[in-house]
Amino acid sequence: MNIILFGPPGAGKGTQAGILKESLGIPQLSTGDMLRAAVAAKTPLGVQAEKIMKEGGLVSDDIIIGMIDERINQADCANGFMLDGFPRTVAQAEVLDKMLAAKGKKIDIVIEIKVPDEALKGRVVKRANEALAKGEVPRPDDNPEVFGKRLETYWKQTAPVLPYYKGKNLLSAIDGTKQIEAVTVDIKKLIA
Repeated sequence: MNIILFGPPGAGKGTQAGILKESLGIPQLSTGDMLRAAVAAKTPLGVQAEKIMKEGGLVSDDIIIGMIDERINQADCANGFMLDGFPRTVAQAEVLDKMLAAKGKKIDIVIEIKVPDEALKGRVVKRANEALAKGEVPRPDDNPEVFGKRLETYWKQTAPVLPYYKGKNLLSAIDGTKQIEAVTVDIKKLIA
């Protein structure tokens, strides 16, 4: 099964994907994690992406699509995968569909995790404070100003992907303000 977890930054896509990958037996493909790893490793892609990410912008389609294409070809994706943080634009969604069709695959379901903006802002501040309390450096994108730009970018550029998948009868939405376990149960019901 090929799943897309969709929603604004801080909605819980990564948390849910981390929980679900075990029970579903499919890998979580997080473009954010892939990019952060490339930045940490100072790869050419990482150096390129770091500046854009620090400003709260979106990394170019060719970089992201190339990473996803390579990753989907790996053996652990043979029985499916869960995309978290991709596609972020209608153009990416269209390219993803073409790329998958060329491989004889398709997206089976898109699950939107809905959380109001104010709750998202609170979650990001909490996540940054928890990192600091552990003596860790918070994610650069957990800075409130950067997060505000990310949220604005989401509503302008990414949210328009939702009607694209709704038109394909693939979109389902759940309430992401519930407890983590309850959100997991809701997602599993949709997948079943």
